[in-house]
Amino acid sequence: MLNNLVNSPIKEIQNNKNIDVISNIKSYNNNYYTIFNEDCRKAIKKIPNNYIDFIVTDPPYFIDGMDNNWNDSKLNKRTKYSKIIGGIPAGMKFDRKQGEQLQQFLEPLANEFFRILKPGGFCVIFSQGRLYHRMAMSLDIVGFEIRDLMIWKYEGQAKAFSQDHFIKRDKNKTLEEKEKLINELKGFKTPQLKPQLEPMVLAQKPREGTFVENWEKYGVGLMNTNETLDGKFPGTVMEVSKKVRNNETNEKLEHMTIKPVILISHLIKLFTKKNQIVLDPFLGSGSHGVAAIMNNRNFIGFEIEEKYFNIAKKRLEKLEKEPSFF
Repeated sequence: MLNNLVNSPIKEIQNNKNIDVISNIKSYNNNYYTIFNEDCRKAIKKIPNNYIDFIVTDPPYFIDGMDNNWNDSKLNKRTKYSKIIGGIPAGMKFDRKQGEQLQQFLEPLANEFFRILKPGGFCVIFSQGRLYHRMAMSLDIVGFEIRDLMIWKYEGQAKAFSQDHFIKRDKNKTLEEKEKLINELKGFKTPQLKPQLEPMVLAQKPREGTFVENWEKYGVGLMNTNETLDGKFPGTVMEVSKKVRNNETNEKLEHMTIKPVILISHLIKLFTKKNQIVLDPFLGSGSHGVAAIMNNRNFIGFEIEEKYFNIAKKRLEKLEKEPSFF
């Protein structure tokens, strides 16, 4: 599978002395990937203009109160006693500042995405319902064309809460009043719909000339309709069953927002061709890198946290012995 690749152009990145590289650069049968234990906001500046074919990433959605100085330790403190659903704490706590902070965080990166992507190149960013518009605005403001809203459909767990407990603890109501109110609110819960989707922003750097002219010059800008996830023409809704997701995550990866490799593989094959360069600036546990390498694409990834970087490195190395490993 991996021996069909030509010598990778990412050597230019690997040999760049201006990037502090903690990773060991690995090569498999002329296929090269490189991952950096580095803050993407710094490292991405060393990538040349018009260099990357495709960006697919799942950035931090900003837990309430976080700022640009985010890291894993800070995130763990915020989430130790609460669950996370797509970046938003369980319960009703939500501040508009969270979205504003996210946009402020993303706009400088969006500028870099625009600079390093080839004309006509696509960028797919995972998001969350309450914050999708901030993601899209960040890309739109710097010059990207917002091509579409895509959906990853899955079966989540209901998180709405009954008010019975609070009513029973109300010292200002009689027992009769409490029972009456509980009966009245039977079935009524906090306004949290069961999560069943995760939105993705599909953005494209403006092409040069016609679609064909841009393709002939840069090899990007069109999508491969031969690539299907369910045997049908590629659509905006992509469903990955819970069974497939569970099979992929038998290994303990210790990351909150792991995406199914089969989903990322579909996106990569839809918007790129073999030997092209895929970038994930928020590598996490490495699923995007695994998907890229499994599908004969070159890969560059940045991960600020050494713990997740080491997990990603281990998963990529495992492909040498088990090419079908998820």
